Order: sequence, then C-alpha cells, then structure tokens
Amino acid sequence: MSSNFPELPIAVIGAGPVGLAAAAHLTERGLPFVVLEAGEGPAAAVRQWGHVRLFSPWRFNIDPAAARLLTDAGWVRPDDDKLPTGAQLAADYLQPLADLPAIKPHIRYGARVQAVTRLGLDRVRSLGREQTPYLVRLADGEDILAQAIVDASGTWGTPNVLGASGIPAHGETTAATFVEAALPDVLGRDRDRFAGKHALVVGAGHSAANTLLALAELAEQAPGTAVTWAIRATSPARTYGGESADALPARGALGSRLRAHVENGTITLITGFSVQSVVVDGDQVKVSDGEQSVTVDRIVSATGFRPDHTITGELRLDLDPILGSTRALAPLIDPNEHSCGTVPPHGIDELTHPEPGYFAIGVKSYGRAPTFLLATGYEQARSVVAALAGDWDAARDVQLDLPETGVCNSNPVDGDDTIAAGGGCCGAPAPAAVAEPAGRGLATGIAGGLLTAPLNLITLGDKPTEGQTGSCC
Repeated sequence: MSSNFPELPIAVIGAGPVGLAAAAHLTERGLPFVVLEAGEGPAAAVRQWGHVRLFSPWRFNIDPAAARLLTDAGWVRPDDDKLPTGAQLAADYLQPLADLPAIKPHIRYGARVQAVTRLGLDRVRSLGREQTPYLVRLADGEDILAQAIVDASGTWGTPNVLGASGIPAHGETTAATFVEAALPDVLGRDRDRFAGKHALVVGAGHSAANTLLALAELAEQAPGTAVTWAIRATSPARTYGGESADALPARGALGSRLRAHVENGTITLITGFSVQSVVVDGDQVKVSDGEQSVTVDRIVSATGFRPDHTITGELRLDLDPILGSTRALAPLIDPNEHSCGTVPPHGIDELTHPEPGYFAIGVKSYGRAPTFLLATGYEQARSVVAALAGDWDAARDVQLDLPETGVCNSNPVDGDDTIAAGGGCCGAPAPAAVAEPAGRGLATGIAGGLLTAPLNLITLGDKPTEGQTGSCC
C-alpha cells in the first residue's frame, strides 16, 4: 500500500498490547510512526484490571515482532506456560516494550485523540480524497498529520449500559455514582467500597463471574457484606459452563465455585432480570425490572463494552449494522456462532474500510463481539503493517494458532498460575474424553451461540420466557 506522504508518520492510536504490537511491526519495517496514548503510560487500561489473571498463557500474549525486539535488547522472556495477571502483562512485557529505544521516542502520552479526518475534507468530499493526508486532532487542540491511521484505542472507556434495551435505564445516569465499571479490584484497591456493603452484579460473562467470586471471598472476611447477582437469562447455566466436564479445568473451576456460592446462599441469584430503572434512595439505590427490584449500596455493571466511533465520524467507514466491526469481519467473529478460540484467521482484507489507510485493530475491530483474543489482535497488527509496507504477500498470509477451546479471561484455579493446574485459553489440548464441541458459542463450555435457544419475541409488559438468551448479559 504505497503512501502519497511517506514523510508523514503512521498514527497508532493507543499504547495497549495491540497498539504496541503495531509499533513493533512498524519498527521492524522501518516505517515512520507515532503512538498517541491518552494515558500517562503504556497499557493504561490493562493496569486497571491488573488484579485479574488471564486464561491465556504467556506464549499467546506476546507479539512475535515485539519478542524479537525485546530479546535483542536482553529481555528475559516470562515462562510461556504461566498465566499472567494484567499487572504482570503490563510490568513484565508491555512496559519494557514501550521503553525500547526504537519505540519510546515515538510514543506520546497524555495525547487523547478527539477526532480523525482528512485535512480540509469532510466525509462528503470525494475529489482528491486519497491524495489528502489524515488530520488527527488531540484534545488539547493540537493537529497532527499522518499518512495512515491504525486505531487500537480499544473499548475499555465505553462500557455498555445497565439498561436492557441498549440505552441507559431510567435514572441510570443520575445514579452513576453508585455504579462501578466491570472488574473492580474488590479485594484490593476498591475494597472499602464493597466491604460491609450490599453489592449487585449485573451480567453473565466472565467479568461478572470474576467479580462475584471476589465479592464472595470478601463476604467471608468482612461482616455485613452481601452479594446479589442479576442476569437476564432464566438460568445461569451459560455462566457456570461445563464445570467438572469442561475441556478447560480453570474455566470449569470458575463455574463450579460460582455455583457453590449460589447454592450455599453467599450469592443471591435473580434470574429473568432486565434492568429498566435505577432510582437513588437515600444512601442506596433501587434497581428494578418492572416486577422485581433490589435495593443495594453498589452496582457492578459487567455488561460488556462497545466501540466508540465518534472520533472517526468524518471518515467513510463500512460498519456491520449489528456488531460495529467491518462487514467482512462480522461473520467471522459473530458470538452467535463463535467462541474466542474458533475465530478464523483474518487480516488486511477483512479490516479494510472504504476510507483508504484507516484500520481499526484489536478489540475495537470486533465491535460488540466478546470473542477477541490478544493473539488475534497481534496477527491483525502484523497483517496491516505488512500492507502499509507494500508487502501484500505477507499481509494476506494470515495465520492464527489457537485451539478451539479458547476463552477470553478469568481467574484460574485458586492459588495456581500454570496451565497444568489451571488450563487456560490456548492451553494444552484437552483430553479427548472431555473435548468441547468445536466452533460454537461463548467460551463457557456450552455448545451453541448466544441464540442457540430460540429467541422468543416479547411485548411490553411480558417477561422473557425460558431459554431467551439474546445477549451477553
């Protein structure tokens, strides 16, 4: 992909794992680049969930180009079979990568991107568009010109709302001070906000499960701590997963531990609960679905994330109307059909928009699909940078080595950080006797996608019927 402005940098938005992987590949290719990071250091979002241990072992969390650059600088690679926490991922890999002399001078921290457009052209103007450089405007008003954009800004800053209809529930905005984003550090940094309080966790994914297990542990330590869990489905089976029969022991252990806490009463489970209103009631907040309600001190919104495309509002993007990814990528990552480990290899061709030279990579490229893995993002970065360098053979030679039992993240077996004890995303192949059906569903040990069960349409005032599972939450 030849550039009309080879003297201008390629602007990489975000210094997280995938943005820094792009920087590593750009370095190896000898292409000019600048990394624009809103935080005050690399991996700002990762550090916020640093207390969470990944299912993915180190060997799948390190980009190959980054590893080559780090190894040349004397870096000691972590044990490939260990399962890092987010904090370890940041400290032992991403920080050293960002500090490499070949990369560090090209990273700008505290540089929040406000908008990306074409210099002097809005979205409507076509004449001369491909011969016009990109203009990146920062929040402080500075303008930066670029030959191409690699958007690895992620989705951490745009969580989904509590409201079941995809918009804030009645009163949700007013009650914002009572709501925690996904994955609070319940046993560490955020302990004081939960100890001795009644917390409601909304959501049915691994983020919800992690938080619920931490709250259950806190309830044993701090008298007066109460935990309620609300899900839209009429059964928690999808969150429990395969338990002892799960192909991944860590994932099964997660479900088994969660089930035990529900059955012994440590966690109160409310099913068929779709948040409609959130009302402040003195020092507490009342959450209701129109029929059921619960009054609590804190709410943890573990309802997933969505991409923010507002910064690229003046670019010509062809977004899938359901997921918000590119249209070409959507069927490959559809959570109704795929789990994290069954997403096919994809690269430049699936990530290309009508706007030449703009590419969203990493978790943002997946839109609302919760099927992203770091290894997938690294291959995206490699393919896109190869195309930017004009090496189309390499760009289109996309490969991804993931077993079909991949999962996203969650805490493994208590007290162990190894694949042997904790399984893990992309871990050792499961024994044939407990092999998980391949290619389907959320990473829960259950075959089938989000809509495996029939989706029953309801009218206002009706309650969801058994089997309705048309959402991650």
